[in-house]
Amino acid sequence: MEKEETLKLIDRAQNGDVAASEELISKNSPLIKSVIRRYKNKGVEYDDLYQLGCVGFIKAVKNFSAVYEVRFSTYAVPMIAGEVKRFLRDDGPIKVSRGTKATAIKISKFVDEYRKEHGEPPTIDAISKQFEIEPQEAVFIMDSNKYPVSIYDKTDDDNSRMLLEKLQSPENDDERLDKMMLKQLITALEPRDKKIILLRYFADKTQAEVARVLNVSQVQVSRLENKILCKMRENFSDIEQ
Repeated sequence: MEKEETLKLIDRAQNGDVAASEELISKNSPLIKSVIRRYKNKGVEYDDLYQLGCVGFIKAVKNFSAVYEVRFSTYAVPMIAGEVKRFLRDDGPIKVSRGTKATAIKISKFVDEYRKEHGEPPTIDAISKQFEIEPQEAVFIMDSNKYPVSIYDKTDDDNSRMLLEKLQSPENDDERLDKMMLKQLITALEPRDKKIILLRYFADKTQAEVARVLNVSQVQVSRLENKILCKMRENFSDIEQ
Protein backbone atom coordinates (compact mmCIF):
# COMPACT_ATOMS: atom_id res chain seq x y z
CA MET A 1 0.00 0.00 0.00
CA GLU A 2 1.33 3.46 -0.95
CA LYS A 3 2.28 5.85 1.85
CA GLU A 4 -0.25 8.52 0.85
CA GLU A 5 -3.07 5.97 0.62
CA THR A 6 -2.13 4.61 4.03
CA LEU A 7 -2.13 8.07 5.62
CA LYS A 8 -5.53 8.86 4.13
CA LEU A 9 -7.02 5.63 5.47
CA ILE A 10 -5.47 6.26 8.89
CA ASP A 11 -6.96 9.74 8.98
CA ARG A 12 -10.40 8.35 8.10
CA ALA A 13 -10.06 5.56 10.67
CA GLN A 14 -9.05 8.03 13.39
CA ASN A 15 -12.24 9.93 12.62
CA GLY A 16 -14.44 6.90 13.18
CA ASP A 17 -14.57 5.36 9.69
CA VAL A 18 -14.95 1.63 10.44
CA ALA A 19 -14.63 0.69 6.77
CA ALA A 20 -11.22 2.42 6.64
CA SER A 21 -10.07 0.48 9.71
CA GLU A 22 -11.18 -2.79 8.16
CA GLU A 23 -9.40 -1.95 4.90
CA LEU A 24 -6.20 -1.14 6.77
CA ILE A 25 -6.35 -4.48 8.60
CA SER A 26 -7.05 -6.37 5.38
CA LYS A 27 -4.22 -4.77 3.44
CA ASN A 28 -1.78 -5.11 6.35
CA SER A 29 -2.73 -8.68 7.23
CA PRO A 30 0.66 -10.03 5.99
CA LEU A 31 2.43 -7.61 8.33
CA ILE A 32 0.32 -8.70 11.31
CA LYS A 33 0.90 -12.38 10.50
CA SER A 34 4.64 -11.88 10.15
CA VAL A 35 4.78 -10.44 13.69
CA ILE A 36 2.56 -12.99 15.44
CA ARG A 37 4.29 -15.95 13.77
CA ARG A 38 7.17 -15.75 16.26
CA TYR A 39 4.72 -16.25 19.16
CA LYS A 40 3.41 -19.61 17.96
CA ASN A 41 3.76 -22.65 20.25
CA LYS A 42 3.13 -20.52 23.35
CA GLY A 43 -0.15 -22.20 24.29
CA VAL A 44 -2.36 -19.73 22.39
CA GLU A 45 -4.33 -20.64 19.26
CA TYR A 46 -3.15 -18.99 16.05
CA ASP A 47 -6.54 -17.34 15.45
CA ASP A 48 -6.39 -15.82 18.94
CA LEU A 49 -2.88 -14.55 18.26
CA TYR A 50 -4.11 -12.96 15.06
CA GLN A 51 -6.96 -11.23 16.90
CA LEU A 52 -4.48 -9.91 19.47
CA GLY A 53 -2.27 -8.70 16.64
CA CYS A 54 -5.25 -6.89 15.11
CA VAL A 55 -5.97 -5.19 18.45
CA GLY A 56 -2.37 -3.96 18.59
CA PHE A 57 -2.60 -2.85 14.96
CA ILE A 58 -5.75 -0.80 15.64
CA LYS A 59 -4.00 0.83 18.61
CA ALA A 60 -1.19 1.76 16.21
CA VAL A 61 -3.73 3.28 13.81
CA LYS A 62 -5.36 5.24 16.64
CA ASN A 63 -2.09 6.68 17.98
CA PHE A 64 -0.07 7.16 14.79
CA SER A 65 0.96 10.63 13.69
CA ALA A 66 2.81 11.68 10.55
CA VAL A 67 5.01 13.95 12.70
CA TYR A 68 6.81 10.83 13.98
CA GLU A 69 8.68 10.74 10.64
CA VAL A 70 8.61 6.94 10.50
CA ARG A 71 6.78 4.57 8.20
CA PHE A 72 3.47 3.40 9.64
CA SER A 73 4.54 -0.24 9.32
CA THR A 74 7.64 0.51 11.41
CA TYR A 75 5.46 2.15 14.06
CA ALA A 76 2.88 -0.67 13.99
CA VAL A 77 5.23 -3.64 14.48
CA PRO A 78 6.12 -2.96 18.16
CA MET A 79 2.47 -2.11 18.90
CA ILE A 80 1.34 -5.47 17.47
CA ALA A 81 4.09 -7.37 19.30
CA GLY A 82 3.41 -5.44 22.50
CA GLU A 83 -0.24 -6.49 22.54
CA VAL A 84 0.64 -10.17 22.12
CA LYS A 85 3.44 -10.01 24.69
CA ARG A 86 1.16 -8.29 27.20
CA PHE A 87 -1.37 -11.10 26.87
CA LEU A 88 1.25 -13.82 27.16
CA ARG A 89 2.77 -12.11 30.18
CA ASP A 90 -0.46 -11.27 32.06
CA ASP A 91 -3.09 -13.69 30.81
CA GLY A 92 -1.18 -16.54 29.17
CA PRO A 93 -1.20 -20.14 30.41
CA ILE A 94 2.27 -19.87 31.99
CA LYS A 95 2.83 -17.58 34.99
CA VAL A 96 6.19 -16.32 36.18
CA SER A 97 6.88 -16.42 39.93
CA ARG A 98 7.74 -13.33 41.94
CA GLY A 99 11.09 -14.90 42.79
CA THR A 100 11.96 -15.23 39.11
CA LYS A 101 10.97 -11.64 38.43
CA ALA A 102 13.04 -10.45 41.41
CA THR A 103 16.08 -12.31 40.07
CA ALA A 104 15.44 -10.79 36.63
CA ILE A 105 15.70 -7.32 38.19
CA LYS A 106 19.01 -8.26 39.86
CA ILE A 107 20.36 -9.63 36.58
CA SER A 108 19.31 -6.46 34.78
CA LYS A 109 21.22 -4.37 37.33
CA PHE A 110 24.28 -6.62 36.97
CA VAL A 111 24.16 -6.29 33.16
CA ASP A 112 24.02 -2.48 33.40
CA GLU A 113 26.96 -2.33 35.83
CA TYR A 114 28.97 -4.83 33.76
CA ARG A 115 28.36 -2.83 30.57
CA LYS A 116 29.53 0.40 32.24
CA GLU A 117 32.70 -1.27 33.54
CA HIS A 118 33.64 -3.32 30.46
CA GLY A 119 32.02 -1.37 27.64
CA GLU A 120 29.97 -4.37 26.51
CA PRO A 121 27.21 -6.58 27.94
CA PRO A 122 28.17 -9.80 29.76
CA THR A 123 27.81 -13.17 28.08
CA ILE A 124 25.18 -15.67 29.20
CA ASP A 125 27.98 -17.71 30.78
CA ALA A 126 29.17 -14.71 32.80
CA ILE A 127 25.64 -14.08 34.05
CA SER A 128 25.08 -17.73 34.97
CA LYS A 129 28.37 -17.82 36.91
CA GLN A 130 27.58 -14.58 38.73
CA PHE A 131 24.21 -15.89 39.93
CA GLU A 132 25.23 -19.55 40.17
CA ILE A 133 22.52 -20.75 37.79
CA GLU A 134 22.51 -22.71 34.54
CA PRO A 135 22.84 -20.70 31.29
CA GLN A 136 19.40 -21.94 30.19
CA GLU A 137 17.86 -20.69 33.41
CA ALA A 138 19.58 -17.33 32.99
CA VAL A 139 18.02 -16.93 29.55
CA PHE A 140 14.57 -17.82 30.89
CA ILE A 141 14.83 -15.41 33.84
CA MET A 142 16.08 -12.54 31.70
CA ASP A 143 13.14 -13.01 29.35
CA SER A 144 10.55 -13.44 32.12
CA ASN A 145 9.62 -9.77 32.14
CA LYS A 146 8.73 -10.01 28.47
CA TYR A 147 6.83 -13.27 28.17
CA PRO A 148 7.24 -16.81 29.52
CA VAL A 149 9.15 -19.15 27.25
CA SER A 150 10.48 -22.67 27.33
CA ILE A 151 14.00 -23.37 26.14
CA TYR A 152 12.54 -26.45 24.42
CA ASP A 153 10.07 -24.46 22.31
CA LYS A 154 10.53 -24.91 18.60
CA THR A 155 11.75 -21.93 16.60
CA ASP A 156 10.17 -20.81 13.34
CA ASP A 157 13.13 -21.53 11.07
CA ASP A 158 13.22 -24.28 8.49
CA ASN A 159 15.17 -26.67 10.71
CA SER A 160 12.63 -26.45 13.57
CA ARG A 161 15.43 -25.98 16.05
CA MET A 162 14.80 -25.54 19.76
CA LEU A 163 15.46 -22.20 21.44
CA LEU A 164 18.15 -23.98 23.45
CA GLU A 165 20.17 -24.40 20.26
CA LYS A 166 20.15 -20.65 19.64
CA LEU A 167 21.32 -19.35 23.02
CA GLN A 168 24.51 -17.93 21.57
CA SER A 169 22.65 -15.66 19.14
CA PRO A 170 23.82 -12.07 19.81
CA GLU A 171 20.36 -10.58 19.19
CA ASN A 172 16.89 -12.15 19.22
CA ASP A 173 13.56 -10.95 17.86
CA ASP A 174 12.54 -9.36 21.15
CA GLU A 175 15.75 -7.35 21.28
CA ARG A 176 15.14 -6.10 17.76
CA LEU A 177 11.56 -5.17 18.67
CA ASP A 178 12.73 -3.39 21.81
CA LYS A 179 15.18 -1.41 19.70
CA MET A 180 12.36 -0.47 17.34
CA MET A 181 10.25 0.68 20.29
CA LEU A 182 13.15 2.72 21.67
CA LYS A 183 13.81 4.30 18.28
CA GLN A 184 10.12 5.13 17.99
CA LEU A 185 10.08 6.80 21.43
CA ILE A 186 13.24 8.82 20.76
CA THR A 187 12.00 9.92 17.33
CA ALA A 188 8.87 11.38 18.94
CA LEU A 189 10.87 13.55 21.39
CA GLU A 190 11.38 17.29 21.01
CA PRO A 191 14.79 18.19 19.46
CA ARG A 192 16.36 19.32 22.77
CA ASP A 193 15.01 16.28 24.65
CA LYS A 194 16.26 13.98 21.91
CA LYS A 195 19.72 15.57 22.10
CA ILE A 196 19.89 15.04 25.86
CA ILE A 197 18.97 11.35 25.59
CA LEU A 198 21.39 10.73 22.72
CA LEU A 199 24.25 12.45 24.52
CA ARG A 200 23.58 10.74 27.86
CA TYR A 201 22.79 7.19 26.77
CA PHE A 202 24.36 6.80 23.33
CA ALA A 203 27.39 9.11 23.53
CA ASP A 204 27.88 8.17 27.22
CA LYS A 205 28.24 11.80 28.32
CA THR A 206 27.92 12.84 31.97
CA GLN A 207 25.27 15.35 33.02
CA ALA A 208 28.02 17.94 33.47
CA GLU A 209 29.26 17.36 29.90
CA VAL A 210 25.73 17.61 28.53
CA ALA A 211 25.22 20.82 30.51
CA ARG A 212 28.27 22.37 28.84
CA VAL A 213 27.00 21.37 25.39
CA LEU A 214 23.58 22.91 26.05
CA ASN A 215 25.00 25.87 27.98
CA VAL A 216 22.81 25.18 31.02
CA SER A 217 23.45 24.01 34.58
CA GLN A 218 23.92 20.35 35.57
CA VAL A 219 20.87 20.69 37.84
CA GLN A 220 18.77 21.69 34.83
CA VAL A 221 20.05 18.71 32.84
CA SER A 222 19.23 16.36 35.72
CA ARG A 223 15.73 17.80 35.99
CA LEU A 224 15.13 17.62 32.25
CA GLU A 225 16.51 14.09 31.98
CA ASN A 226 14.19 12.79 34.73
CA LYS A 227 11.22 14.47 33.05
CA ILE A 228 12.11 12.99 29.64
CA LEU A 229 12.60 9.47 31.03
CA CYS A 230 9.24 9.63 32.85
CA LYS A 231 7.57 10.66 29.61
CA MET A 232 9.30 7.85 27.69
CA ARG A 233 8.25 5.29 30.31
CA GLU A 234 4.63 6.44 30.04
CA ASN A 235 4.73 6.23 26.24
CA PHE A 236 6.38 2.80 26.43
CA SER A 237 3.56 1.62 28.70
CA ASP A 238 1.06 2.88 26.11
CA ILE A 239 2.76 0.75 23.46
CA GLU A 240 2.84 -2.35 25.68
CA GLN A 241 -0.82 -1.91 26.65
